[in-house]
Amino acid sequence: MTFIHKEGEDMITKDMTIGEIVNADSSKAEVLMSFGMGCVGCPSAQAETLAEAAVVHGINLEQLLEALNK
Repeated sequence: MTFIHKEGEDMITKDMTIGEIVNADSSKAEVLMSFGMGCVGCPSAQAETLAEAAVVHGINLEQLLEALNK
């Protein structure tokens, strides 16, 4: 699977924490919430990796990464 992103932007990876993702770009919180992650601001979510959160919430990680990296 190929992810398309703007030149010079960093890709979001499965190993990044929810906190890192949201702190880097607060608009990504909307994407996460649209996938069912309603508590992206919770203390535990801040240290949870995207892969861990996907498992806990039963979310397809590849689809989530594709949406976050658009």
